[in-house]
Amino acid sequence: MNELAMSISGLPITLSGKPMSFADIARIGARKARLVADPDAMARVAVAREMVEQAIAAGQPVYGSTTGVGAMKDVEWTPDQLDAFNLGLVRAHHFGTGEAFSNQIVRTAMAIRVNMALTGRVGCTTDLVEAYLALLSADVVPVVRRTGSIGCADIGLMGQIGAVLTGAGEATFDGHRQPAETALSAAGLKPFRLAPRDSLASISTNAVGYAAAAAAIRDAAAAVRVMLATGLTTAGALGASRDPWKAVAHVGTEREAGIGAWLYFNAKGWDWPDATHIQDPLSLRMMSQVFATGYETLVAAGKILLAATGRTDDNPVVAGGQVLTSGGSLPLDVTVFLQTAQLGLAHIARNSFNRCVLLGNGGRRGLPVNLVAPGAIATGFGPIIKLAGELFARVLTMTNPISANSMVVAGGLEDEAAFLPLVVERFERQVLALRRLAALEAMLAAQAMDLSGDNPGNVPGIIYSLVRQHADTYWQDRPLSAEVEAVEDALASDELMNELISHSAIMELDEFFALGPVA
Repeated sequence: MNELAMSISGLPITLSGKPMSFADIARIGARKARLVADPDAMARVAVAREMVEQAIAAGQPVYGSTTGVGAMKDVEWTPDQLDAFNLGLVRAHHFGTGEAFSNQIVRTAMAIRVNMALTGRVGCTTDLVEAYLALLSADVVPVVRRTGSIGCADIGLMGQIGAVLTGAGEATFDGHRQPAETALSAAGLKPFRLAPRDSLASISTNAVGYAAAAAAIRDAAAAVRVMLATGLTTAGALGASRDPWKAVAHVGTEREAGIGAWLYFNAKGWDWPDATHIQDPLSLRMMSQVFATGYETLVAAGKILLAATGRTDDNPVVAGGQVLTSGGSLPLDVTVFLQTAQLGLAHIARNSFNRCVLLGNGGRRGLPVNLVAPGAIATGFGPIIKLAGELFARVLTMTNPISANSMVVAGGLEDEAAFLPLVVERFERQVLALRRLAALEAMLAAQAMDLSGDNPGNVPGIIYSLVRQHADTYWQDRPLSAEVEAVEDALASDELMNELISHSAIMELDEFFALGPVA
């Protein structure tokens, strides 16, 4: 073990081919765990490899090992051509372009590739597994440009990782982006010789899409966790009735009851304004349902995603003592559930936008229109509520599903695509808009509280205090762009998440998504 491997903090994680957890993924991405392959799982890899070698020795065509791929599947290579073919295969699939994924996502993708191989269904060599683990141990992180996958095996994305194994492409090492061969040499590693099947196993998997989806789902869960807090702050500023949060414990789903209980508990501990006893606008009295449903879609997507990390999506596969063509390379379940979660996020965004409008329309608690202080000559917060509308529209426009769009490639032989990396990219944009919307709502709520003379406590007090660290009470017109961004960054910080969870956990959700101190 090299010195770099020893420097990794945290307890080791043993990969065995079983589904990973969000806590595992968070630790791997942040380089807080050394990865170890389970010995029994490595034995399964060796057995599967032996079956592949037996099939090749018997003259059986093995897709992508002794034959070409895609439209060239009927081209068979001779033994003396295999080295050139396997080296060329990963390099030919280094065609991703654009912005690169974060190191955290690429580390996770490599770990997922290893974990899938450890199911004993892939047929790669144990040497390939060890080569991936060596990259992770030394923290040689391939540069993976994110545009280049239709979501039916991330060939253009994984190819950028496979190429680095051979000394081609780019990698980040010791904080510097550099040619792969230079990075490998600096880390004390050598280019890897890809055996038949190893080359295709390095590119024909959705590991990058799964890693990016895992990061996006966790980020979304964190953003919704903060929006729950800012929504409660607004409810306090508007003097919302807390009765619906009591009622949902009796008439709602289990998730709705849990969210309602959190809202009710965290509304206590200060002089909560009591502006109504009968009926609140829908955006206030239905908060439990909106947030619970949003969380439910994220949990469902998360469970489907984690299950995918514990099965192989390769083609071919080793099963039942044979090397078989597989139809498992389409990540459609993960993609469809992620798109469902996008709709859940849109409802949360609309709920927040509705509350922003209520704060500024002068219809509650005698608050002035645009939250302009009495006697002030100002336009106030009226114009910026248009930003809330734009942010909501931004989230909503990303909900149109794209996975069922027509796609025919490989000479008409391949007619299915899930577009998972593109769906993830759209999902990420939703999360960014949600974070900004939360900042805007928090600022409006803090202004309303100041105008009403409130002294908030509990979670609303935490949010109010954070806003006032970055934005003063609005007495006269001033530019707000930088303040919104500063509040947004503070709301998205680890410090706030840790404080919210330490103050009042939502145990099942916080643990499942590995939020705050759990990570």
